[in-house]
Amino acid sequence: MALDDKDRIFTNLYGQQDSGLAAARGRGDWDGTRALLDKGRDWIITEVKESGLRGRGGAGFPAGVKWSFMPKESDGRPGYLVVNADEGEPGTCKDRDILRHEPHKLVEGCLLAGFSMGAEAAYIYVRGEFYDEASALQRAIDEAYEAGLIGPDACGSGYSYDVYLHRGAGAYICGEETALIESLEGRKGQPRLKPPFPAAAGLYGCPTTVNNVETIAVSPEILRRGGAWFAGIGRPNNTGTKIFCISGHVERPCNVEEEMGIPLKELIERHAGGVRGGWDNLLAVIPGGSSVPLITKSLADTARMDFDGLSEVKSALGTAAVIVMDKSTDVVRAITRLSRFYQHESCGQCTPCREGTGWMWRMMERLAEGRAEIAEIDMLQEVTKQIEGHTICALGDAAAWPIQGLIRHFRPELERRILEHKGVATAASPEAA
Repeated sequence: MALDDKDRIFTNLYGQQDSGLAAARGRGDWDGTRALLDKGRDWIITEVKESGLRGRGGAGFPAGVKWSFMPKESDGRPGYLVVNADEGEPGTCKDRDILRHEPHKLVEGCLLAGFSMGAEAAYIYVRGEFYDEASALQRAIDEAYEAGLIGPDACGSGYSYDVYLHRGAGAYICGEETALIESLEGRKGQPRLKPPFPAAAGLYGCPTTVNNVETIAVSPEILRRGGAWFAGIGRPNNTGTKIFCISGHVERPCNVEEEMGIPLKELIERHAGGVRGGWDNLLAVIPGGSSVPLITKSLADTARMDFDGLSEVKSALGTAAVIVMDKSTDVVRAITRLSRFYQHESCGQCTPCREGTGWMWRMMERLAEGRAEIAEIDMLQEVTKQIEGHTICALGDAAAWPIQGLIRHFRPELERRILEHKGVATAASPEAA
């Protein structure tokens, strides 16, 4: 199971060609865009719905359905498309390559997606640290304006559409769509209570749709080739192509566009040269970015890389950032480090997250050193459940899930550390040998 070259959407993912307009057009970008606009808003949304495209930022919500939430008739307020290029999830580095090497796919996608939802402008919110990526994207926007592809008469269609680039300040919480909107408006990035949802009252109180970079960038090719083509790749409810980020203990860390549903083992061995020291040296894999629960080698043997396949092993596709850990990994220390990240990045608005992320991190520090009691493992599990699902946004869940995965699969290792710290010989300790 592998993606045919003819079905690849991101043909310059590795930057082997120029990212400018002329080269992008040579790769098929901006081909027949006016004809796609002429088919109308409803046609675009119908094709995206039929493609089965689900949000590539982590939540996996059907893109066409999300676009259809925007008002059909304007009440006088302008509509906006906001593109989330904040990409702060540890292990995730796909959007930055799109911005660097395929920026015209994103700009064209902004026009087509924005037109379908009646928006008058797109705001692309780029992570503050992505200086070179933001510069490449701004060049592409300038080229598109100069060529008349966007602006007062986009592609000669009579439709006026602007694209603005906004650089954030590097806050992970601004990857949450309503915190991103707050930041765009000049305030501290804190998630909003919903409802109202952005489609009713988003940026500047106007109808707004927020989508991930990859979701918007694949839409022009879907419209050119047809929703049925995209739906024919992958598995039902898990269709199309996906950029996977593979990092950690592999021979060749990489980003690669592959078919949704590819077996995890095949993905790692075909594209990343396999696990360092061989597949049998695998300890665990975080399959979807640092916020999803890890899985063990026995589950990784057969796991499929899509929404349903990873749900079956009690994890999630997330951003499809595969973090590989071999047997040299101190897995407790690795999850402790992630706990520190989420504690640091919590906006502090919700009590369970503000207090709970700090509590979990401090508890994990003690567990990593063995300075705890066995009963505290269950207490930690209970705290994760008190945080999960009890916050305005999903950062609380993101902080809880890695710890839940650790306890689910590596409880014996936690217990061993506690007993060894107490001086009790265990089966795994040298004293017991």
